[in-house]
Amino acid sequence: MKTVGFWQRILRYEKRWLSILVATVSFAIIQTSASLAMADVRRIAVMSAYAPEMTILLEDLENSQSSQINGIQFNTGNLYGKDVVLFMSGISVVNAALSTQTALDHFDIERIIYSGIAGGVDPGLRIGDVIIADQWGQYLESLFARKTDNGWMTMPFFEYPYSNFGMIHPRSVTLQRAGEENIETRFWFPVDPLALSVARQVVTGIQLEKCVSETLCLDHEPKVVVGGAGVSGGVFVDNKEFREYVFETFAARVLDMESAAVAHVAYVNRVPFLAVRSLSDLAGGEIGESQFDTFFQLAAVNAKIVLERLLRGLPAPSEQ
Repeated sequence: MKTVGFWQRILRYEKRWLSILVATVSFAIIQTSASLAMADVRRIAVMSAYAPEMTILLEDLENSQSSQINGIQFNTGNLYGKDVVLFMSGISVVNAALSTQTALDHFDIERIIYSGIAGGVDPGLRIGDVIIADQWGQYLESLFARKTDNGWMTMPFFEYPYSNFGMIHPRSVTLQRAGEENIETRFWFPVDPLALSVARQVVTGIQLEKCVSETLCLDHEPKVVVGGAGVSGGVFVDNKEFREYVFETFAARVLDMESAAVAHVAYVNRVPFLAVRSLSDLAGGEIGESQFDTFFQLAAVNAKIVLERLLRGLPAPSEQ
């Protein structure tokens, strides 16, 4: 009798584990099928760095479905008339590069558009303005040079296209694209010429937000600027002297912590890229304290307003 009871318990355990195994396999098959279905739809990847920027986009996403890959949540659906996949890049260059490549590996992506906030470095721009740069560079891809009696000692195997800021010597990056034998060296990464052209057309007469609340408003009407350079690096800049250096050295209008990294990954993968960046602060150029905490939400909304115009103006994949 003891033997029969023992085998009955074993059979019960086997049935229980078999049920778990079947459920797990079924879930995996469903997930795989869903992933394959999503990969069958050609989409525009829309990225933002962190939750406040992404939340206002998710509110407008229709037919939303979510999936998670390597800890990154991807939301597919229709945004302003286009099939998209929305996801957060995370803050800074490594997170941005990782999330971009993950999206390219798992979705059929037509182009990438980044929407979010940034710091302004062009003294002709003000908080709330939206910048759509025509090229992006990584200004902190650099050599921290050794100081000698004769000045800074640089390494001969790097290319230094721009002047230094103290020990920081910006350098070009090397990369290799699929299908090409030679290693390429470059500082600037171009943006999507089609999306840039559409942006120039659709932003005419656009009305941006200027008030955070009824009692807190900007003292100017924000505007959209298309063209000029943008730069990215893994640092939050709130320094007047460095801001002036970035503007004078790179003729940059805007700086952030992600766009150039995404542009780099997009370039290697031969996927068009564009960034829509609204100024939440002036990277140290304000009188007094940084205005980031006060105006980041307004800046995110203004980026969204321009993004909507841009997505509605872009042709569908079948029309290109």
